[in-house]
Amino acid sequence: MRIKWHGHACFEFINSKNSIIVDPHDGKSIGIKPPISNAGIVLITHDHFDHNARRVIKNDHAALTAEIGKHCIKGVEIEGFPSFHDDAGGSFRGTNTIYKFTMDGITICHCGDIGDIPSEEVMKALKNVDIIFVPVGEVFTLLIPKVMEFLRMIQPKIVVPMHYRVGGITIPLKTLDDFLENVPSESVVYVGNEVELFSDDISEFTGIWVFDR
Repeated sequence: MRIKWHGHACFEFINSKNSIIVDPHDGKSIGIKPPISNAGIVLITHDHFDHNARRVIKNDHAALTAEIGKHCIKGVEIEGFPSFHDDAGGSFRGTNTIYKFTMDGITICHCGDIGDIPSEEVMKALKNVDIIFVPVGEVFTLLIPKVMEFLRMIQPKIVVPMHYRVGGITIPLKTLDDFLENVPSESVVYVGNEVELFSDDISEFTGIWVFDR
């Protein structure tokens, strides 16, 4: 499986059978380059402009927009879990869907714009996933102390920070360094824009993977 970062919270997962892109943006609306992708499956965690630009994926694709429950799309089992986009039960920014799926034997969890720690039932379902993609820019999402608490409870093998300030972005997010200050430097690996990953690799590394666009 290849994992590619398209900026912000948009990641693409590609193998010989399928490609899944999560939370595509249009680039222009947030000040960065748009995704270039022919993904066959589009997952949208919530219907906000910087996460829901499925129109940028031009080919014939299937899509889930904030869908809770189990779904089978093009042979891929995908489950959506409920969460909130704020710490007030969604009263400010609504709901957010956490997506979990397995590709090439690797379990992926994309948290979207999670704003509070989910229910005990959801946390149990997410525990020990292989790779978790979590927002660390604080604005509109979990504060960093809450991110750390959330990760301690989930205990994923690999953590990928996302949704933070980069050059050009017009959303007033915290920087990646604000998150990295809270983790041991020896646990951080800079993987570039795209990485190829096999299930055997998971047992050899646990820590923070930082993508670069």
